[in-house]
Amino acid sequence: MSKKTKIGAVKGLVGGVCLSLGLVSGAGAAKGDVKVTPLGSHDGEFCALDRAMVFEDPNGTRILYDAGRTVAGPDDPRLGNIDVVLVSHMHGDHLGDRRIKETNAGNCGGPEFPVVTLPQSNTVEIAVKKQAKIVTGSEMPAFFAAKLEAAGGDSANSMLVRFGAELDVGGVAITTVPAVHSNGVSPSFLTGPLAEYLKAAGVGASVGPPTGYVLTFSNDLVVYLSGDTGITAEQKLVVNDHYGAELVVMNIGDNYTTGPKEAAYVINDLIDPKAVIASHANEPATSGGKLKQGTKTALFRDLVKVPMHVPLSGRTIAFNGDGGCTAGCD
Repeated sequence: MSKKTKIGAVKGLVGGVCLSLGLVSGAGAAKGDVKVTPLGSHDGEFCALDRAMVFEDPNGTRILYDAGRTVAGPDDPRLGNIDVVLVSHMHGDHLGDRRIKETNAGNCGGPEFPVVTLPQSNTVEIAVKKQAKIVTGSEMPAFFAAKLEAAGGDSANSMLVRFGAELDVGGVAITTVPAVHSNGVSPSFLTGPLAEYLKAAGVGASVGPPTGYVLTFSNDLVVYLSGDTGITAEQKLVVNDHYGAELVVMNIGDNYTTGPKEAAYVINDLIDPKAVIASHANEPATSGGKLKQGTKTALFRDLVKVPMHVPLSGRTIAFNGDGGCTAGCD
């Protein structure tokens, strides 16, 4: 059973109703559906460094997850209004140490990221321009508060939600859940003597453990965003047993995170959602918008027992409150 009640929510409405500005606007989606629009490096494809997704609640609240390198900064026309930015951890491919200038530069296996965003990050630049809240756990909020202030934003827009807590922003309940990964801040995101000392020592600054997220939307859809993680007990005990996640965005890239076989075990045996969206494949998974055979993404699709959706950049997928795909389905 999904968790349909929200416990201890801190109320705070941000943003207004807006339309999705993805390449495909989710035509056919019902009024009460959650819309998910991947923002990758190449239009209509699922490419090697694609991480970013925008979730739009039926009430219009829009959430950007792991902007990374494939969003062309705050003026990317695909973004539209953004109310909340989520960051699973501090690695450059998620925080955004550099970014695309425009889509379709380079190739799907080797996108071009010519715009350097250091020492701020693509994430911070987007949050400042959009006046969005950055919601994170661990010790990350203090880091983002300082970054927002340095970039001319409001440090109060960096908001904390730790494991077991819940924050309601714009009608969407947000919590963090454990992820098994590393979370050092590269010295390239820092300034001053500390940055030089850390660089010389070959280490990064600590901002606590990485996280995943569980989002409960206003139509009662519960979504688990795995972040970069291995297999965890919490995927069964917390994500499934407590929150009852119905839609999962799952990393499958191997080496750095769960591979396709391990990720399929998480989906089939630990969480048992209604649907899953592949993420963080670290490969050019599609060509011409079609899934390539012999890829990790294709293997993951074949192993999972629920519908697997390929996150084609700019193509909106819509889900009802029970996790059923209603538009943009494969």
